[in-house]
Amino acid sequence: MAINPKSNNKDIKKGLYLIPTPIGNLGDITLRAVEILKISNLILCEDTRVSSKLLDKFKIKTKLMSNHKFNEKKNLSKVIDCLKEGQIISLISDAGTPGISDPGAILVKECVKEKINVTPLPGASAVSTAMSISGFSEKYFFYGFFPSKLKDIQNDLKLISKLDCSIIFFISSKKFNKGIKIIKEIFLDREILICREMTKFYEEYIRYKVDDLENFDDHFKGELTIVISEKKKIKKSSLLLSESDKSIIRKMINKLSVKEITSLISQNNEISKKEIYNYCLKIKNE
Repeated sequence: MAINPKSNNKDIKKGLYLIPTPIGNLGDITLRAVEILKISNLILCEDTRVSSKLLDKFKIKTKLMSNHKFNEKKNLSKVIDCLKEGQIISLISDAGTPGISDPGAILVKECVKEKINVTPLPGASAVSTAMSISGFSEKYFFYGFFPSKLKDIQNDLKLISKLDCSIIFFISSKKFNKGIKIIKEIFLDREILICREMTKFYEEYIRYKVDDLENFDDHFKGELTIVISEKKKIKKSSLLLSESDKSIIRKMINKLSVKEITSLISQNNEISKKEIYNYCLKIKNE
């Protein structure tokens, strides 16, 4: 494999580097990411046309090689050989962090197996960006991209809806429109955040109660990052009145109205007003 010779920087470890790229605004790349990309012998990317724009902006001349889900297995042995020779190879995706719903996991697994150094860089991520602005529980489950069939989406959503945490996933706007009915059935009483064109000029963060969701118009396009809030906490109440509460009600039943007694008793505990009200009526009718 032809690779570009680079200066031997003693401060940079040899091996594979996982480098996050901006999810929209090119200014979000880190200084360290630019440095590593410049001294790399080779950069693996999903689409050379997309990555070339980023590299041109930061005057990075390193050789690019296409590495996507259709050829990453084919590339594997060649890339591993180069890494064993002591080369520095960077892996990037079109946007975001490689290996997170993007190519990379296969190569990382092989590097671990071959005891080749793998270094991850922090950086842009649609997941953390969306979660940070959601206002929902910081405990979350990330699903990734949903399957193509609505039936499969429904089955998966039913399964993860049982988790008591925020839920985040990627989906196309077209598929999201088709799945709104399913989402409303499964996540009733929750809130939802729809993130679109994040970090770009026309970025949108659309908030709804799931119950109020309606299909978007035909101009609603692009890939979406969806965050659904954690389960709504339902206040538990006692099923039965305590004997002390019953005694108090008996003393007040001829002095106050049922409505007044219900209000007073409910202030001091979590017993439902309906339970108190029904007991008052029972005593009054005895």
